Amino acid sequence: MKETINTAILVIDDEEMVRDNIEDILQPKKYHVDNDIMNDASNLLFDSVKPLLTPRSSNIPVFTVAKAANGPEGLKMVRKAIEEGRPYAVIFLDMRMPGWDGLETAIRIREYESKAEIIFVTAFSDRSIEEIVEKAGQNVSYHCKPYASEEIVQMASKAVSDYNKLRNLEKLIEEISSISLNEYQLLALLHNILDQLAGSLQSEMALLGKLNEDYTYEKIFSIGLLEETINLDALIEKVKAAKFTNEQVVQIDEVVMVKMDTYTIFVALKKHESLKTEKMYLLKLFVQNAAKAIRNAELSEKLLQKEKLSAVGNAVGMVMHDLRSPIKNIAILTGILREDGVNNKWVDSIDECARQASEVFDDFLDFIKETPVKKLPLHLDKVITEGIKLAETKNSFGNVTVHKCVPANIVIRGDESKLKRAVMNIVNNAVEALTDNKVFNPCIKLNAELNRKGDKVLLVISDNGPGIPPIIIKSLFEPFVTSKKANGTGLGLAIVKQYIVAHGGTIDVENNEGAVFSIGLPVFES
Repeated sequence: MKETINTAILVIDDEEMVRDNIEDILQPKKYHVDNDIMNDASNLLFDSVKPLLTPRSSNIPVFTVAKAANGPEGLKMVRKAIEEGRPYAVIFLDMRMPGWDGLETAIRIREYESKAEIIFVTAFSDRSIEEIVEKAGQNVSYHCKPYASEEIVQMASKAVSDYNKLRNLEKLIEEISSISLNEYQLLALLHNILDQLAGSLQSEMALLGKLNEDYTYEKIFSIGLLEETINLDALIEKVKAAKFTNEQVVQIDEVVMVKMDTYTIFVALKKHESLKTEKMYLLKLFVQNAAKAIRNAELSEKLLQKEKLSAVGNAVGMVMHDLRSPIKNIAILTGILREDGVNNKWVDSIDECARQASEVFDDFLDFIKETPVKKLPLHLDKVITEGIKLAETKNSFGNVTVHKCVPANIVIRGDESKLKRAVMNIVNNAVEALTDNKVFNPCIKLNAELNRKGDKVLLVISDNGPGIPPIIIKSLFEPFVTSKKANGTGLGLAIVKQYIVAHGGTIDVENNEGAVFSIGLPVFES
């Protein structure tokens, strides 16, 4: 079914003859005359074989025309059309009129209608084209009287085409905010639309990324070689100075920027020129709806993760119910052994393994239920040492060397079990990466130091392995994200992050000659 396009046109001119003439050109009256009779008569009178009456080309839209004699009347008709859901696509406007002149009328109309194409048709004007564009917007054109019928038809056809193309792209952009997508589908769609926007701006270079609060930039994807063409650091400094706000369209030199939440679009123009109003509008519209789409996708993903965690939690809960008695019985059995005189390191080891198994179950259920952590004064050095021991118990280090540099006097507030298990998880992952990739002279470093204020400690755990695969590094702390290692569940680092955040801390990861985890924790203040 062919989509109906908007061909509604409004003519505002104080001369009735001009209004009627444009109406007759765009919406010719239909006379009930036999075309064959008229053409035969023409051939007899003028010795011509060319048809006197020819049908209008099918490429020319079927216009509907309304007329107004002055600016206030035209504005009233524009507002009524908008209220009734049938806005005008094109407005023909005389410049010199009594009362409101054409420019003032255009400015008044723009308060209610920013999308319509405005065409000034006039014999005289005291206004420069720069002033008209500045005040009436750049989706305007200008034509001097006298005019030919063909010129009016061509201008109207082009303006209607431009108007409807923008509305179609606008509709496409708005639809992305209501589609339920996963992350990869969303990025593919955003990439496609970003490509269309770059084409609309006649640019071959565009970049979508995250502009953080500290104005550091994280690329998501790009079109062309924008990063190599412009000095992005210098540009971001200009953005910082301009106090760039959400959903704002800013043009600096040859680069146009739009921001949506933490996402920012950069587009490099081929020529240093100001963007037309409708393109500025389109960019802002893209940003608003892309932001909605991203939020919807993130919420959908989080909901899916919650459902998965809920299912896992129920399953683990049932398993816990069955294992609770055997785990508790282990301590009873080791107690009986000690009463019978069997008291050695093997019995102690059995007790320790049972305690660790109980802690693993408790920690996992706390993660599922998002249970608040218990915060007690702890020596960070001891927590890290115990975490390394747990990792070594779980996975033999082999030839992996561990270097620890942690001041003994740093005290934090936290849950010892959860923090040492967080250290264990990161160290254990590093050991597996180093071992699986057969890294030469494998090494893990754990360094801690206080910040300048002395109110936070930064713990950095790094290795000299291959680093985190780029495809998962951005979502590494999300549930069920894994590099498909043999025993990976995709929950380990999600649990680690929840523990760190629950302690009022932060955790980040990057690749720098290996994986580097940076954990910030508040220091205990007595």
